[in-house]
Amino acid sequence: MDLSTLTYIFVGGSFALYFGIAIWAKAGSTGEFYAAGRGVHPVANGMATAADWMSAASFLSMAGLIAFTGYDASIFLMGWTGGYVLLALLLAPYLRKFGKFTVPEFVGDRFYSTTARVVAVACLIVASVTYVIGQVKGIGVAFGRFLEVSYEMGLLIGMITVAFYAVLGGMKGVTYTQIAQYCVLICAYTVPAVFISLNLTGSPLPQIGLFANTVADGTPMLTKLNQVVMDLGFSEYTALKGGTVNMIFYTFSLMIGTAGLPHVIIRFFTVPKVRDARASAGWALVFIALLYTTAPAVGAMARLNLMNAIQVGEVGSLEGNLVYDERPQWFKNWEATGLLKFEDKNGDGRIQYYDDKNKEFAAKAAEWGWKGNEMVKVDRDIMVLANPEVAQLPNWVIALVAAGGLAAALSTAAGLLLAISSAISHDLLKSTFKPDISEKQELMWARVSMIGAIVVAGYFGLNPPGFAAQTVALAFGLAASSIFPVLMMGIFSKKMNNTGAVAGMLAGISSTLLYIFAYKGFFFISGTELLANTPANHLFGISPEAFGTVGAIINFTVAFIFMKMSAPVPAEIEAMVEDIRIPKGAGAAQDH
Repeated sequence: MDLSTLTYIFVGGSFALYFGIAIWAKAGSTGEFYAAGRGVHPVANGMATAADWMSAASFLSMAGLIAFTGYDASIFLMGWTGGYVLLALLLAPYLRKFGKFTVPEFVGDRFYSTTARVVAVACLIVASVTYVIGQVKGIGVAFGRFLEVSYEMGLLIGMITVAFYAVLGGMKGVTYTQIAQYCVLICAYTVPAVFISLNLTGSPLPQIGLFANTVADGTPMLTKLNQVVMDLGFSEYTALKGGTVNMIFYTFSLMIGTAGLPHVIIRFFTVPKVRDARASAGWALVFIALLYTTAPAVGAMARLNLMNAIQVGEVGSLEGNLVYDERPQWFKNWEATGLLKFEDKNGDGRIQYYDDKNKEFAAKAAEWGWKGNEMVKVDRDIMVLANPEVAQLPNWVIALVAAGGLAAALSTAAGLLLAISSAISHDLLKSTFKPDISEKQELMWARVSMIGAIVVAGYFGLNPPGFAAQTVALAFGLAASSIFPVLMMGIFSKKMNNTGAVAGMLAGISSTLLYIFAYKGFFFISGTELLANTPANHLFGISPEAFGTVGAIINFTVAFIFMKMSAPVPAEIEAMVEDIRIPKGAGAAQDH
């Protein structure tokens, strides 16, 4: 069966399942829309949390980052996974015990302030909208390639799809849809990885194949990859290339940003008890590990396959470069999307793919008649989707990967949109500006605000500030600088008052936004940048994606300064914080 037919079957079948679940699990109350009625089993919630958290950045872009940057991309593995551990240990159980629907609701009640609640809503929306931009880019990439439509049309189809089941089902529908999406995405990620690992190394486990010898000549896989990329002027795959300071700040930004992600936090409000929140966090780590331990192998093998597919012979020889007119079908397919572009700079009809920024190698390439890198665009987000095609795997595997990529992007997009919707309808309207509206009206506004968030996300998805993982990293920085500090202080500092919390959030997110806009353009509008986004221009070498750590430090510092200058926390709030931190049913210590 041809690839197009199989793709429509796999994608269409998975979407029919998502729509069916949404209709079956339609939310009939605000409790079901915001927290799925608090009746989700810990194992099911762990699986839904894994799907919610493993976004297009995890499925599509992380392996692409690993493929092109090698060892440096380990910051994403360490940052995202370590941050989830922080979330599970330091925040999830306590927030579940507090018993509210949303993160801003906790902030508003803990800091006894409507202003604090509104500022928290603003921070949540800024971080979540930035995050969802990365997801809709992933949706556009996957739909555009496998439904053979333009990126823009693919994005539109994806947004309509997620609007249907997220608006209809709320948290209840999203939860059970995400369980199905996890099953699809993990199969789609691991099955082709097993095939490719077998082809390259003979090992069915990609985690082992990454460090095994290649079948072709017995050379260790990573040694072979280093040789291939360095022969074409690229830097050594396994070497640390980025600055140490930036790498540390970047990792911490991803970690504390993960722990402050509102769309993941609200998943822990859906379980019946506090201990279920801890259990579901543990299960989520198990489900997440299946993908995250596979990603390094997927990235490395994808890079090796891509290089070998273009450099088909000895470097520097006439026959060593692929003839453009004889390019394989996968090349033509991705060219049609605009995410892969070739320019014949020397007019020889062959493809030269090398690092023309490496002056030493560029001089050598000039002697061969090469006039620059002719692969003028290789979008990093295509690597996971293109890898099965490049490796010439069966069509059904390629179709499965398409369904998985869409499942990853849609699952996280739905969670983010739900977090935005809940913040607007529950925290701004019901709890702040219109407390007299009925539950039916609140539910209506929740759905209206979600549609509005979808429209905004779709607009920015058409003009993204970077590739999916890079855009997502900006969102993590915004969450790290605003939401994580206020939650930590709210739980673990009885003395932190409302003035300190508000001042800290405003200082943290403002400084981070200004730093990002200075290099990425104000509101990500091209041409409004103040400085070129290069390491030489970065403050102390810290990139915009890594600045969340600095923003968090500013948040904590400003919060404690303003706390000292303002009225103390009321006694009843201190008692409430103390109660949150004590496990239910714990007795007093006994003297023996």
